[in-house]
Amino acid sequence: MAAAPISWGVCEVPGWGRVLDAATVLGEMAELGVQATELGPPGYLPRDPAGLRALLGGYDLTLVGGFLAVVLHENQEHALAEAEESAALFAACGGDVLVLAAATGLDGYDDRPKLSDAEWTTLIDTAGKIRDIAAGHGLRTVLHPHVGTHVEQQAEVERFLADSDLGLCLDTGHLMIGGTDPVELAQRYPERVGHVHLKDVREDLAAEVRAGRLGYTDAVGRGIYTPLGEGDVDVASMVRSVQAAGYDGWYVLEQDTALGAESPDDLPRRDTERSLAHLAKIIGSL
Repeated sequence: MAAAPISWGVCEVPGWGRVLDAATVLGEMAELGVQATELGPPGYLPRDPAGLRALLGGYDLTLVGGFLAVVLHENQEHALAEAEESAALFAACGGDVLVLAAATGLDGYDDRPKLSDAEWTTLIDTAGKIRDIAAGHGLRTVLHPHVGTHVEQQAEVERFLADSDLGLCLDTGHLMIGGTDPVELAQRYPERVGHVHLKDVREDLAAEVRAGRLGYTDAVGRGIYTPLGEGDVDVASMVRSVQAAGYDGWYVLEQDTALGAESPDDLPRRDTERSLAHLAKIIGSL
């Protein structure tokens, strides 16, 4: 079981919300019994391997790896350079997975241009080259279907699975918002589940995002993500499914949160504690 700074509102999107300091976030992870974390957005935690290892070690946390949202459909050289820097850092600090997302090149996750077939081909080729770079550092690479990226909707997830041999980050929240049932996907492609992000989602707000009536950022602010067990994702069935298929990787609790000016500082901790309690019941029933 691991966590991620985004559950405390720490996000790479400009103007996302109030950002809690790293000491608070890492300290609360440790107090809740979490043993590992993903890195979080560039610049939040040290990019110097020695400094990062020392910081995490001070909270008895290890590094799972991290999220890399990079443009894959153009300027391949730049994408590969970013992947090389991130993979080297993750590996030097004990991480084992690079979580890749097909960024649009725009700020935020509310808009995304349509790709041509040629751009899609470049996206697949770049993802494969990033996989090879990461493997050279001893890391696995998984593709993260993510709202506001070029692999978001069910048809795009299916197309990626057909065109690439990368595993997937099974993010229960982003898949559901994009129109894919994460339980059904895990059951159809058990061999492609390489990493898991656990979220729960309010389907009423997810439907508004899918229909284009509500922007993703606004949906997060309105509470589209809930503590595990309080939304509409069948988290228990998903966990049982991947466990039965032999999954032995990380479960990263990653509930996208945006803290407003009036949001209590302890809100992320309280939500995370409720999610961990729910997950403990699921694990206990296996």
